[in-house]
Amino acid sequence: MTITESRTLEQRKRDVLARLERETDIWVATADAEGLPCLVALWFAWDGASVWLSTRITNPTGRNLRDGRRTRLAFGDTQDVVLIDGEVRTYGGTDVPVAGIEAFRAKTGWDPREDSASYAFFQVRPRTVQALNGVHEMRGRHVMEDGEWAV
Repeated sequence: MTITESRTLEQRKRDVLARLERETDIWVATADAEGLPCLVALWFAWDGASVWLSTRITNPTGRNLRDGRRTRLAFGDTQDVVLIDGEVRTYGGTDVPVAGIEAFRAKTGWDPREDSASYAFFQVRPRTVQALNGVHEMRGRHVMEDGEWAV
């Protein structure tokens, strides 16, 4: 492993925001009331303040997001780690805010409401964001805490 210079908090935040704009899929981790974990990749959209997800309310991820009201999101590359812990608000297809559905449709080209009424939308407001590119970046990895960017 080659250790390189650690990025500044400013650069880490820029890199996180760039990934939120360019990536298509994000890993979504949830758990049910008994603690049974569930991990799936979903399409997502970033509106500048929240991550928007959509999945069927009838599947384990949809139920866990609705009932648990929190999640951990992650990008797939272990050499460029971004972890987002957030609070979840659930919307049915008829009550999702226009800004949320428009962000989702613009990013994915898909409106889940046209496929099935069982699709719900989940607004994830980040509370904690960590970003690191290897062990040498463990220190200073929190670019957001308590819902506030560190820079």
